[in-house]
Amino acid sequence: MNKATLIGRLAADPELRQTGSGIAVTSFTIAVDRPYSKGTDRQTDWIDIVAWRNTAEFVCKYFQKGSPIVIEGSIQTRMWEDKAGQKRKSVEIVAENVEFVPRSKDTGAPSFHTERNEFAPPIAEPAPVVYSAGSADDFTVIDDEDLPF
Repeated sequence: MNKATLIGRLAADPELRQTGSGIAVTSFTIAVDRPYSKGTDRQTDWIDIVAWRNTAEFVCKYFQKGSPIVIEGSIQTRMWEDKAGQKRKSVEIVAENVEFVPRSKDTGAPSFHTERNEFAPPIAEPAPVVYSAGSADDFTVIDDEDLPF
């Protein structure tokens, strides 16, 4: 089974492009912190993501540089040739679902954690709602003043 789930932050603003046949696509990179132990430096992996159609439109409309994001998809490898004729290999995640990171009820901050105690059981959180299945036109942008909390 080829399934990947990542939680990270966008490294740059995503840009929506169109293929020659008019299909929406975006590619972007997310920064994913590795688990770490006390006394060691944090390490970050920079993971390339590609999203198509409604998922691409959703990402470009609702996410920007630094936004926390949940990506579910599959790992894809591609072989290609650079301008110098050298064979290259790219590894990326093809996003199937994109979700907002759930916010903490207390602080409003993203509630994902990159530091984990290996002896503690995982913290159960409610599953986030998946928004990538709908059209980008199904959502409206609201101001912070419109929120009831």
